[in-house]
Amino acid sequence: MIQSSRWFGWLNAILLALFACATLLPFINILAVSFSSGRAINAGEVSVWPVDFNLDAYVNLIADGQLLVAMKNTVLITVVGTALNMLFTVIAAYPLSKRRLKGRNVMLMGVLFTMLFGGGLIPNFLLINALGLIDSYWGLWLPALISVYNMFVMKSFFEGLPEELEESAAIDGAKDLTILWKIILPLSLPVVAALTLFYAVGWWNSYMNVLIYIKSTDKVSLMVKLYQMLENVSSQMLNTTNGEGVLQATITPEGIRSASIVIAIVPILCVYPFLQKHFVKGVLMGSVKG
Repeated sequence: MIQSSRWFGWLNAILLALFACATLLPFINILAVSFSSGRAINAGEVSVWPVDFNLDAYVNLIADGQLLVAMKNTVLITVVGTALNMLFTVIAAYPLSKRRLKGRNVMLMGVLFTMLFGGGLIPNFLLINALGLIDSYWGLWLPALISVYNMFVMKSFFEGLPEELEESAAIDGAKDLTILWKIILPLSLPVVAALTLFYAVGWWNSYMNVLIYIKSTDKVSLMVKLYQMLENVSSQMLNTTNGEGVLQATITPEGIRSASIVIAIVPILCVYPFLQKHFVKGVLMGSVKG
């Protein structure tokens, strides 16, 4: 029995390793292409290792300056949007987790209704336009202040915390905001970290709303700029000459695309290792408690 269990464990490990390799291979290939020469890419010589290693694709993207501006915009959109999301999610989930709240069931039904039914793209656009928020980041942040699903996850987590903690603090004279800030939130770090990651990834990858509501080219997000660059890659942009008028090595569109993808995903990818343990724990606890 022990031997069979050991073999089963080894088999699982091998299968998971194969799945992991299959998942990583596309990214590794993109990474290799971004660091390879145009000749090697056109010849189909690049697989998982860079061929004729160079940084020409990255130099061209960064030298243009537009990608860095778009990344700065994306960082601003992500940081402010995530902060607003967490603030309003917490202040909505905490009172709704209390059975003593008058009209709680009616409020929950109203919140749930917005999760199941929406106005649609055209009414949303007309609303944002009427509010004068076109070409403003507030046109992105205000309509997406709360994810109802994430709010219910946090509400469920709050309901699973011992009520005695709040009762003892209330006896000592603590108000609801003090209890929330000094007792509830410190105990809720796993679910807070998980939802922060959910929100941050959503804002980092935001594309459609930015494309619809942001008109200024200097305000677009990284994903929109990436799309524009992929559409506008041309030989005139990729061929450069040195000071003596000699044509330098050509950078292929595939190299530019791969470098753009790497620049887009690496920053948010670096956040995952620091929040991974909280991510899994928070989602599970917020889902099953209550």
